[in-house]
Amino acid sequence: MTAVQEQPSRGRVYDIVGKAKYFFTLSAVLVIASIILVLVRGLNWGIDFTGGTLLDRGFARPVTVAELRAALTSPELADLQLERAGIQVTEDGKQAIIRVPELTVDEISRVDSVLRRVFGNVDELRTETVGPVVSRELLNITLLAVLLGLGGILIYVGFRFEYRFAVAGVLALFHDVVVTVGVFALVQREVNIPFMAALLTVVGYSINDTIVIFDRIRELLRLKPRLGPAEIANEGILQTLSRSINTSVTTLLATAALYFLGGTTIKDLSLAMLIGVIVGSYSSIFIASPIWVFWRRAGKRPVG
Repeated sequence: MTAVQEQPSRGRVYDIVGKAKYFFTLSAVLVIASIILVLVRGLNWGIDFTGGTLLDRGFARPVTVAELRAALTSPELADLQLERAGIQVTEDGKQAIIRVPELTVDEISRVDSVLRRVFGNVDELRTETVGPVVSRELLNITLLAVLLGLGGILIYVGFRFEYRFAVAGVLALFHDVVVTVGVFALVQREVNIPFMAALLTVVGYSINDTIVIFDRIRELLRLKPRLGPAEIANEGILQTLSRSINTSVTTLLATAALYFLGGTTIKDLSLAMLIGVIVGSYSSIFIASPIWVFWRRAGKRPVG
């Protein structure tokens, strides 16, 4: 008889779980770097959380940060102490967002008068003022919303699947949130209410992608009980891979369009979603399921 040569299975060719140590190493580096960035560079908190006044102004000609800072520190505005104002200018230089300590209506008018004197015609696109008490309340409510969201996801996935799936999913979400925040600390983009809304959106998107994979793994556990956890996870990931890729690509196209074609006011929100979708898609495939595999293996090891 002629021996039949065994064909390599897809799980062996695309052994995602077998290469998990590389993905875990990459994620550990990203998470640690993100935490260091937050601690060292800090976050550029918006006036939603720090209190103050935001002036969004349009100009007839391109302006620079140096020119705006010189105008804000001119003798006419010396008593307002605007030396540490946060200034963000668009690429074409014709729009700027200026963040300063809380100003009164008369003080805002004085700032606009100086800007008109220096730069000519100035359009008042947006003016926002948030007091320190309100900003602290907003920060507390926002952080509570994020924590409740993660807790609710942990409970839901735990009831629908099992606690190992739930913890693996939440750890992947923690990874997504930390890396997204770390990127914002690196580029010093504003952390405000829209950013927090983007984080919650990313959390929902990422856990949805993860649950699709977990659901397939659970079905395979029932259909193929003789396969080991790693083989089950590999097959579950591969069977849902095209769906994950298609969903991620279409979502990335939409968020990229918002970032590159949208206005200045949604730049930070769309950037957070863009980063979050990339990181979330990665963690759903390469982090969440391998965590479940290693935990399930550890639970089956004989003691002693």
